[in-house]
Amino acid sequence: MKLRVGLIGLGDAWQQRHAPALRSLADRFEVRAVFDQVCHRAEQAAGEFQAAAVDSYQTLVRREDIDAVLMLSPQWYGALPILAACQAGRAVYCAAGLDLEPEEARTVKERVDETGIAFVAEFARRQAPATVRLKELIATQLGSPRLLFCHRRLAARTPNSPPTGCSAQHSAIRDLIELVDWCRYVVDREPSWVTGLMHSSGNGLPVEDYQMMSLDFSERAKPGTGPVAQISCGRYIPADWREASGYRPLAELQVACEHGIAFVDLPASLVWFDELGRHQEALDSERPVGEQLLMHFYRSVTSLVRHTCDLEDAYRALEIVQQARRGHQEGRRMEL
Repeated sequence: MKLRVGLIGLGDAWQQRHAPALRSLADRFEVRAVFDQVCHRAEQAAGEFQAAAVDSYQTLVRREDIDAVLMLSPQWYGALPILAACQAGRAVYCAAGLDLEPEEARTVKERVDETGIAFVAEFARRQAPATVRLKELIATQLGSPRLLFCHRRLAARTPNSPPTGCSAQHSAIRDLIELVDWCRYVVDREPSWVTGLMHSSGNGLPVEDYQMMSLDFSERAKPGTGPVAQISCGRYIPADWREASGYRPLAELQVACEHGIAFVDLPASLVWFDELGRHQEALDSERPVGEQLLMHFYRSVTSLVRHTCDLEDAYRALEIVQQARRGHQEGRRMEL
């Protein structure tokens, strides 16, 4: 059975992840229509897959030859395509991140629950070979995580940078949502408290160039006794300072466990240490991450059992990020 899909937004990962995955999975997916806010990009992608370039996401979701929608980029329309897909009864694959306001995210969650459509959020970090191996090591060699340090350093936009389709603040929130979900997935439990800190700089309208969060996964009666994750996301190095941006990068994820410590750089770099010393493994995956993610979506749509955990995880991660921002504004730790 082929799943007939429409593409909404062609993001930064289109050429590297989504287009190759759709070509490799041509026996499972058939692209029928493409919409992007840049018409030329939509026409190019449509021509590549012998699909139709359409002029609006409303037109796309209402097409009779569409079974599901792939939202691949956060652009000006926010959650509107998801709500339109709910109304049309189309399944949704969301690679754009739910960087929405709390009320808007709650509305999306309620509409998806009401209509019963399949909804899958793209959590690429979960499916990366390094993460899969890390989870195996936690279960067999390293033991339970105690401390996690999760870092993401991105280039800051310059005044002459072209617009990316979403504000810098929304982009930072999207990054934090993905990092929060990654830490929740590795620890395999829910945090009880969150502390947030944001730094803004720039002339005129301030720009948030650094955000930090601490997640406490302790039991509510015993704060500070369980796993703790420190998450940071910075955009303070100008994009044209190429040498500086690549200087001494920190590991994307460092996990200190009961019996060892691991350093992870996605997609496939993992080095871990225990009492016997250093261990480094060659991590190969049967399928690229993009194909694994789309196959997960395919199974969710074609299965008789409705899949909802991705929506719950995405909504939960967004809720934690929003609580961290609120805690920063109020100067206190927030209970979750």
